[in-house]
Amino acid sequence: MATMRVAQVSRPNGPFEIVERQIPEPGAGSVRIKVQACGICHSDSLVKEGALPGIQYPRVPGHEVAGVIDAVGPRVAGWTPGQRVGVGWHGGHCGHCEPCRRGDFFACQTGQVTGVTFDGGYADYMIAPASAVALLPAELPAVEAAPLMCAGITTFNALRNSSARPGDVVAILGLGGLGHLGVQYAAKMGFQAVAIARGKDKEPLAKQLGASIYIDSHAQDPAAELLKLGGAKVILATVTSGEAMSAAQGGLAVNGTLLIVGAVGSMEVSPLLLIGGRRSVKGWYSGTSIDSQDTLAFSARSGVRSMNEIFPLERVTDAYDRMMSGKARFRVVLTTGQ
Repeated sequence: MATMRVAQVSRPNGPFEIVERQIPEPGAGSVRIKVQACGICHSDSLVKEGALPGIQYPRVPGHEVAGVIDAVGPRVAGWTPGQRVGVGWHGGHCGHCEPCRRGDFFACQTGQVTGVTFDGGYADYMIAPASAVALLPAELPAVEAAPLMCAGITTFNALRNSSARPGDVVAILGLGGLGHLGVQYAAKMGFQAVAIARGKDKEPLAKQLGASIYIDSHAQDPAAELLKLGGAKVILATVTSGEAMSAAQGGLAVNGTLLIVGAVGSMEVSPLLLIGGRRSVKGWYSGTSIDSQDTLAFSARSGVRSMNEIFPLERVTDAYDRMMSGKARFRVVLTTGQ
């Protein structure tokens, strides 16, 4: 009986356990993926800490997966063994609920989440619905592709669906795991990319990533600095600080949007600011598998790359702790050695 390693959590707030399991067979509509790399995302803490209702334990986290299809279940069209693929947060959709019938697959009422409602990529192998799979470009190694399945798609998809057009001022609030990718995408899409972060020491990196202007929110008023540029058409908020989001909103141009992708408990919004300039605050969900595929293709063509720290699967605890410390530069990726 062939076995594989998985890094599972057996209970909320429990430790990671490296255990041996039988390699599963894909069912109808599913594929089996030989995992080569899996990013560790802050959202994985929801599984580790039991912060989401209804999670069944033991659970294998991981929704930034890159690998190779090695088996295909019945009733799967378009996917074959040997294809290099990735799987992100969006773990498939039913296709028949009202949001799905309207084409809003991300809002599926019974939608699955990779590594949350089914086992994810902290493993040698995983099973994924075929509808959740994205094709990896040949020029993107698995380690580079994995973080783009969440951090990448979230920032890329939000920006390409925003109201900003080439030449517009687009500010990226935060220069961490999401923000360092957001700055690259903004620059490559032809926006005037403005990076906002705390500390003068981050300016060289921001410029290296493509920002034309850097705003040190510790020493400067980000809203005032943005208004000197005529205001931002979009402020992409990647931080997890409601206070930082609130401080930047005054820098929106008329008809500008504060586009939130960083999960935060609450923030203050000025109704007068919104009304007076017809401004808005909007959230953005990462996207579906075809959005992931678009993200990967754009990244490969334009040279957008994630900055990663690499750990082997057996060091999952160290890797997770490194991510949670906030000191990683900037994404943490597990590798299986396959």
